[in-house]
Amino acid sequence: MTARLAPPISPDTEFFWNGLREHKLLIQRCKGCGTLRNPPRPMCPHCRSLDWEAIESSGRGTVYSYVIPHEPKFPFFEYPYIVVLVELAEGVRLVSNLCEIDPADVEVGMPVEVFYQNFDGTGTEELVLHQFRPGS
Repeated sequence: MTARLAPPISPDTEFFWNGLREHKLLIQRCKGCGTLRNPPRPMCPHCRSLDWEAIESSGRGTVYSYVIPHEPKFPFFEYPYIVVLVELAEGVRLVSNLCEIDPADVEVGMPVEVFYQNFDGTGTEELVLHQFRPGS
């Protein structure tokens, strides 16, 4: 399999990628109003505070939506693969992949749980991604 493309990491998202390397799924929480937000960004959309902290997600959620891409074919994916929008137990949504399930068995609302997958050969330090699988 060809090396997977590394995601762009910015000062606003660095905490998230560092958390994945430690097998932690981190979410931003506004220190001003306590609102959780994903994707990470510098300012709270509710109270406009620039102060935030990272909290660890339980890694559990449900399938909010999903798609099974067919084209264009990327050499670093095994087909078919499932792109899923997970609604985490904490209330924010996160895009990821759903693994360990036949695409025909995926259902909106099904419980899922996070696991972490290491990728090598990105040309940078080891890439760790969050993935989901059916949960209980």
